[in-house]
Amino acid sequence: MHYNKRVAILSPVAWRTPPRQYGAWETVASNITEGLVALGWDVTLFATRDSVTRAHLHAVVDKGYEEDRTADPKVAEYLHISEAFEHAAEFDLIHSNYDFMALTYSRLVKTPVLTTIHGFSSPRIMPVYRKYRDGYFVSISDSDRAPGLNYLATVYNGIDLSLYPFQESGGDDLIFLGRIHPDKGVHLAIEAARLTGLPLLIAGIVQDRAYFREQVEPHLNGTIRYIGPVDVAGKNELFARARALLHLNTIPERFGLVLAEANAAGVPVIAMDLGSCREVIEDGRTGFLVNSVAQAAQALDRISEIDRSVCRQRVQRCFSISTMVEAYERVYTAIFELEANKHS
Repeated sequence: MHYNKRVAILSPVAWRTPPRQYGAWETVASNITEGLVALGWDVTLFATRDSVTRAHLHAVVDKGYEEDRTADPKVAEYLHISEAFEHAAEFDLIHSNYDFMALTYSRLVKTPVLTTIHGFSSPRIMPVYRKYRDGYFVSISDSDRAPGLNYLATVYNGIDLSLYPFQESGGDDLIFLGRIHPDKGVHLAIEAARLTGLPLLIAGIVQDRAYFREQVEPHLNGTIRYIGPVDVAGKNELFARARALLHLNTIPERFGLVLAEANAAGVPVIAMDLGSCREVIEDGRTGFLVNSVAQAAQALDRISEIDRSVCRQRVQRCFSISTMVEAYERVYTAIFELEANKHS
């Protein structure tokens, strides 16, 4: 492999890399960075100054703007992105995990730019992707692709399995982990819990306060509880108590890190069959794919059919850091060859 090549990883600056609690894109950027360093790559991570990495850390933003309310998000983002591109000549590749914004700098430098698309947040951002459609792109699931972009591969997100010890047996609780937002279907998880009479623990940041106030809070009681955001230790406490993770998303899932994290701990997942859920969850083996709350309730009666060790094994095979980084190595090699051919 091209371990003599210098790679810049551009992480978001909403949160620290890796995040203390929530921050899926920062988590993946961290896992890519640490995985590459472990294999001998010369990596510089562009992230917040309080980030933790074995790579070279380059920072102009002290703390994530979600953790520093005195910061202006746009100012932080553009100071950060421009800094990476002003140093582009020092690198053989810039690997951006920064959505559409970094693309607008990509034609101003000679260094090739690879963009991992972690999801299309709105149709309104698509003009940027269309303008830069000939760049290098990776999708995080086969289902989350836009037509016309120059995709080199689908690379599934990888998680650090050492953070999520295998739990041979679970408890009786249902758990929800994720953003408290209509997209994530917290209200549907509550409905499923009420249908089955099982306790539900809800954890995550409140991203839509009106939704929380109107569709979550009125149902909280001794059986259905909201415990706030959790870190890795908090997740593991939930996994130890879990009968199943409910992920009744209302829009197509882009990848769903929490699905892999739960399965890594041996926790079966019941997910809506939208987007990437059928790529991450193997129906009937690591959980169940459903199309309604009623089906979710029925699936809970079948949880004993799931072999928890199979859940762990599938994550080890498909969604580990090493599997992800090996796939990115192949993408990097393809880019280096394409770039060499351009100049030969």
